[in-house]
Amino acid sequence: MKAIRVHTPGGPEVMKLEEVADPTAGAGQVLVKIEAAGLNYIDVYFRTGTYKAPLPLTPGLEGAGTVTAVGPGVTELSAGDRVAYTGIPGSYAQMNVCPADRLVKLPDKLTFRDGAAAMLQGMTAHYLTRSTYPLKKGDTALVHAAAGGMGLLLTQMAKMFGATVIGTVSTEEKAALAKQAGADHVILYSKQDFEAEVKRITGGRGVDVVYDGVGATTFDKGLNCLRPRGVMALYGAASGPVGPLDLQRLNAGGSLFVTRPSLNHHIGSREELVQRSGDVLGWIRDGRSICGWRRPCRSRRPPTRTARWRAARPPARCS
Repeated sequence: MKAIRVHTPGGPEVMKLEEVADPTAGAGQVLVKIEAAGLNYIDVYFRTGTYKAPLPLTPGLEGAGTVTAVGPGVTELSAGDRVAYTGIPGSYAQMNVCPADRLVKLPDKLTFRDGAAAMLQGMTAHYLTRSTYPLKKGDTALVHAAAGGMGLLLTQMAKMFGATVIGTVSTEEKAALAKQAGADHVILYSKQDFEAEVKRITGGRGVDVVYDGVGATTFDKGLNCLRPRGVMALYGAASGPVGPLDLQRLNAGGSLFVTRPSLNHHIGSREELVQRSGDVLGWIRDGRSICGWRRPCRSRRPPTRTARWRAARPPARCS
């Protein structure tokens, strides 16, 4: 089969399309023919060596495809099943061997692109809005990078649960996307001080929760946007890592809470994986306001980029 291989950390140029041996499924595993691979920023971390992994590396933690073979002990999946996954390395390839208990079946109405686009970011938005801070009617959430993949999903889920959403974006075009996804207020942080705007919008009260995947450039002011006993959910660091935090600041800010969650800890059990993915994929199937490749929210881009594999060349824009 063909696969993208990284032999040394670096930029996009270190990714090479190579012929490698076809994998085989062992005990508790299945072989999946990859039809669509999710492309996410975490792939860049692995490619550049920011996140360590044995080399040579085939990037890609998210995908969807068809089961072609099952290993010993696998009873819930069969050849021909349509499946999706996240958190399993090796998606930039024509085939991947996956633990059977980390796969979920795709609903009939969903395409492989739907599945590959929804698993990582969709379930991340799910745990943030259902577990980290379970949003409800009357809550107000600040969503940074509201026009990005995660931002669109967070905004739509927050609106599903009755919350008011304040989104931050950098351009007018992105502001339009955030509004289409349901954001009640959109702040252009390139022109406005988002801390001052949040306080103005909330009448000085502050928001119940900040969903921050940006990190270094937004974290400090984000803390100042919280109401007493509010929650800072720092789930990423697109602008760089957050520096050391004086815990006394949480007291001074009103007994604030700070958490740094990750998806792996929220789908650790088979039951939780099935429940979260079932919600997300079901919402897309039923046409709820969750961005997928069918774009029920009319967004001009999906929550994550996907690429179909072709025999002769790697997926487009896979960096």
